[in-house]
Amino acid sequence: MIDEIHVRDLALIVEATIAPAAGLTVLTGETGAGKTALLTSCKLLMGARADRTAVREGEAESCVEGRFFFDDAEHVVRRRVTSDGRSRVQMDGRMASVGELAEVIAPSIDLCSQHDSQELLRPASHLRMLDAWADTDALVQAYQQAFDAAQAAAAHLDKVRAGTQASAEQLEQASFILRQIEAVAPDAKEYDELTASLKKAENVEALARAAQGAREALGGDGGALERAGAALAALEEGARADEALGQMADSLREAIFLLEDASREVSAYAEGVEFEPGELARMQERVAAYQGLLRSYGPTVADALARADEARSRVQMVDEGERLEAEAQAQVDRAEAALAQHAAALSAARADAAPAFAAKMCAVMAELEMGSAEVSCAVEPLPRAQWGPTGADKVELAFRPAQNMQARPLSRIASGGELSRVLLALHVVMEDKDDVSTLVFDEIDAGVGGATAVALADVLERLAHTHQVLVVTHLAQVAARAAKHYVVRKVEDEGVARTQLVEVRSEAREQEIARMLSGGGTEASLVHARELLARSKD
Repeated sequence: MIDEIHVRDLALIVEATIAPAAGLTVLTGETGAGKTALLTSCKLLMGARADRTAVREGEAESCVEGRFFFDDAEHVVRRRVTSDGRSRVQMDGRMASVGELAEVIAPSIDLCSQHDSQELLRPASHLRMLDAWADTDALVQAYQQAFDAAQAAAAHLDKVRAGTQASAEQLEQASFILRQIEAVAPDAKEYDELTASLKKAENVEALARAAQGAREALGGDGGALERAGAALAALEEGARADEALGQMADSLREAIFLLEDASREVSAYAEGVEFEPGELARMQERVAAYQGLLRSYGPTVADALARADEARSRVQMVDEGERLEAEAQAQVDRAEAALAQHAAALSAARADAAPAFAAKMCAVMAELEMGSAEVSCAVEPLPRAQWGPTGADKVELAFRPAQNMQARPLSRIASGGELSRVLLALHVVMEDKDDVSTLVFDEIDAGVGGATAVALADVLERLAHTHQVLVVTHLAQVAARAAKHYVVRKVEDEGVARTQLVEVRSEAREQEIARMLSGGGTEASLVHARELLARSKD
């Protein structure tokens, strides 16, 4: 929802702020006072194209700021438009693009007027609205999964067919690669172990000398163990007179144990350091085979194995192409059958819901005193080639202005007020099932008066229970129902026109509603205004 919008130097507005209520907010004022400029500010924050002519005359730029709350997330947006037509956007304290406004802000706000109700005019939105109203989520998800599976099966079949049609040259190359790699029979674990063993084998003499030297230094005549033993005997002798030497003897004894363990390990290593010349040659030959393979298909053993799998798959596709294609085709047939089943279930649910959906809209339109005007909802099957992720149907709302007239697409509605009231009926029927949190209505009261004005006020008030609603209106009956009421006035100061936006309450609101009723503040119109306000509180 819109929490607050601040406008500076836009059209005739020098500076203005609006903080709409969570329910119904109205903007009233004389024609030409500048209400359209406030709608322009909403459009700019929703990512609409900037128009340099909207910048207040004589100013370098206009600025529109807004704070929004959507699903407990707060967004603060600033958009500046310069007199040369350039636009700059900031969102949540960082630079942003107009496209981000269209993605983040616009989907939650619907501008409903003759020129801005584009979402309603697109059949794709009609399908989404019918699904949301009919609560077909489970059926849509099942269809989408079946659609994805059918797409994957068709792609696999195309791949198999492409593989079976490989040229003789490609087949020979794949066979050659496979023979080379399979001749080596690479294994990542073997290669790691082999390279480590070969390094030892090639340095066997140096390793033997090092181990033998360490063994002599530890356990030979005059070696570390012998000398440490002599030191231990001396300390034990001295410990008879001084316990401190006994503690040293204990520490040395532990060290001798460690030296003995090390001596045994070195001796065992020295005795095992030997490689048969034939074994060394075998390892060198094996490592050379690996290295040649990795130069061609590496750099790792895993890469070479992947190349082998790829080549094997290509050869297999050619050798067993007929079988593989038959299996892939069978998979496509199964996926298509499942898809057709889910498509039929979804289509049936939509077809069942469509008449009731249209009837609900017609009931609201009847409340709005739209005479014999009706809305119909047609669900038509699409050819298989046109099936998409949303289903196998085309859903379109059509409008019939009167019984003796033909139903036509909503885009053919000529009257802006009529179109806005159809959209109002749609949102009332949708309740809280749509993705829109804020509705802004303009021209909704065009040509409306008398009992229809009261009916329109009733419906708008009902809609405000599920949505934030902003209405630009000339009807006192609508204005009296608002939780917040703003008046737009055009004033002149030293010959310069500017627009003022003022929230009215109490007596000032009574005066404005009286003006809307009679064009002035007569006693009779004031009494009527008070009656409307009192009735709206009941």
